[in-house]
Amino acid sequence: MEAFTKLSGIAAPLRMINVDTDIIIPKQFLKTIKRSGLGVHAFHDIRYNEDGSEKPDFVLNKPEYKNTCTLITGENFGCGSSREHAPWAILDMGIKCIIAPSFADIFYNNSFKNGILPIQLPQEQVEQLMKEAEDNPDAPLNIDLEKQTIQRGNKLSFDFDIDPARKHSLLNGLDDIGLTLEKKAHIVEFETKDKDKRSWLYK
Repeated sequence: MEAFTKLSGIAAPLRMINVDTDIIIPKQFLKTIKRSGLGVHAFHDIRYNEDGSEKPDFVLNKPEYKNTCTLITGENFGCGSSREHAPWAILDMGIKCIIAPSFADIFYNNSFKNGILPIQLPQEQVEQLMKEAEDNPDAPLNIDLEKQTIQRGNKLSFDFDIDPARKHSLLNGLDDIGLTLEKKAHIVEFETKDKDKRSWLYK
C-alpha cells in the first residue's frame, strides 16, 4: 500500500448525500478481484449516458475536475452493501482523500485499509470547502496527515481528527498484512519457543 503523508491538488465538490456503494461501483463490475481497472467504472450510472458517453453535468466529467485527488461530498458517504471494490474504484480514479460530514462504517474502515484518507468534518466546514472548490476549482487543496490539517490557500484552514493507529498505518503505507509483519520478530520468537514446547505441531 502506498504511504499517505501529504496531498495537494484539485478537490471536486460532489453535492450528494447517501452515496451508496452501488452508486460508487455498480454490481455488474464486481466480478473482478483486481484492484486496478475499476476507476473507469466508478460512479458509472451517474457518470455515463446509456450510449456510454459522459454526462457533462456530472462533476467529475467537467474539465476543471478531471485531475481530482480529493472528493468533497455529503453525509453518509459509502452507505449500502459492503464491497471493497468501492474504495478500489475511487482510488483507481486517482482520488486519495474523501471529505464528508459522515461515512458509513464499513466503507470508512475499508478506505483506510486501501490507502484512502476519509476525513470527517462538521457540516459547516464541509460546506465552506465545497463552495470554495466550486468558486475556485483551480486552487489546490492541501492536506497534511502528520499535522492533521486541511488548507485552501489563505482562505480556509481546518484541523481534523484521526485514530492514531489508522494514522500510523497510512503514514507508513501499512495494510493489515503490513501491520502484522511489523511484529515479525515477536512472531518468530514465539514460534521458536513454541517449537520446543510442541514440536509435534510443526512436523
